[in-house]
Amino acid sequence: MTNAVIAARLQFAFTIMFHYLFPMLTMGLGVLIALLKTVQVFSAGGDEYGQAARFWARIFAITFASGVVTGIPMEFQFGTNWARFSGFAGPVVGQTLFMEGVFAFFAESSFLGVFLFGERRVRPIVHWFSSVMVAFGAVLSGFFIVATDAWMQHPVGFRLVNGRAELTSLWALLTNPYLRWQYPHVIAGSLVTASMVMAGTGAYYLLAKRDEAFGRLSVRVGVIAGLCSSLVSLFPTGSLNAERIALLQPAKTAAMEGLFATQPNASIAIIGMPDTETRRLLDPIEIPGILSYLIYGSRAAAVVGLNDIAPDDRPPVEVTYYAYHIMVGLGTIFIAVFVLGAFLLWRGTLYASRAVLWALMLGMPFPYIANEAGWTVSEVGRQPWLVYGLERTAAGTSTNVSAGMTVFTLLGFMGLYLLIGALYALLFLRIVHRGPTDDGHAAEAHA
Repeated sequence: MTNAVIAARLQFAFTIMFHYLFPMLTMGLGVLIALLKTVQVFSAGGDEYGQAARFWARIFAITFASGVVTGIPMEFQFGTNWARFSGFAGPVVGQTLFMEGVFAFFAESSFLGVFLFGERRVRPIVHWFSSVMVAFGAVLSGFFIVATDAWMQHPVGFRLVNGRAELTSLWALLTNPYLRWQYPHVIAGSLVTASMVMAGTGAYYLLAKRDEAFGRLSVRVGVIAGLCSSLVSLFPTGSLNAERIALLQPAKTAAMEGLFATQPNASIAIIGMPDTETRRLLDPIEIPGILSYLIYGSRAAAVVGLNDIAPDDRPPVEVTYYAYHIMVGLGTIFIAVFVLGAFLLWRGTLYASRAVLWALMLGMPFPYIANEAGWTVSEVGRQPWLVYGLERTAAGTSTNVSAGMTVFTLLGFMGLYLLIGALYALLFLRIVHRGPTDDGHAAEAHA
């Protein structure tokens, strides 16, 4: 693999991982804001829910704006660094990317304007509807993006014409078997992120002994939503998505589990260290037979190991393995924290439990890490394929862009994104500092 290919991959990895920090929150937060607004409109005495919806809408607005700014460079990279991929797959992936922009992004941004600036200008039911449409636009945007990735993971509904993939069935593209559980798993991860941010921010207010009514509401909604979404991220979305991966991409599954030898009664590795030189998992703690059973429904079924996969078709084992175990490990911790929080909420002692409140507040960064690790598994585990089974990554880059040019622009992106990240953090902290009682003037909400 040439230096130009490595540089192009590094640049795209950096820009997309930084960008995903923002839609990771907005997809889930939009749903929670719509929930808050629904309670306000359709229940008596819902003013506190309306105040909470306005507060979180300000967080949503700055996150959405940051996501837009950081998402634009990725679109250009398809033409600059990945021209051969665009020429090969553009007739297919261009459909879903176009639909994301026209049907999802514009709907989300239009209704977001109504929601932010129209509460005193439109009827309550219209304002509520705008919150629902913002949430719908956010999750619909995620659907089209994940559908694009699902086609790269498992290409369907196309034919090859003169060396290019041409779409033969839009329906097949949008109902890709790989997408069926990948997309709900992504949305569940986004909801876990939004729930932890909401609960952690509420915990901050309770620990600081200010805006405590809002803090209790945020903790309550965040813990309940977090418990539901973290369980769903494990089953059915996580387990069935992993099953689908095992059937369609056995090399990725072998790397995820550090499985080198093809064997029946294959184990799930809880911990261990994959050694690609000796081709074994060092110091493992395993549960025998579970991997075979989860994939094939029988402990006697053989699971393909990395030794039986051609070296040129194996993904980077260490990165895939450790990213997968970080995701699963953190997901397990989230379930434990939310279960404990829900239990204390049921007992009526959560708001006074400083240890759990600290856990919720300090836990806010970790869903971001888990989601990024999950996408690392998905994309690194697909290597060396750009479009699985059809086009290798080394064949998708532009032929007239050097490694030096790409590294130079990557350094520029790093500096610019550092500035954007710092500005976003400053605005986020400013909104939290002002608290929910700030009426969120339109200009500030838009900022």
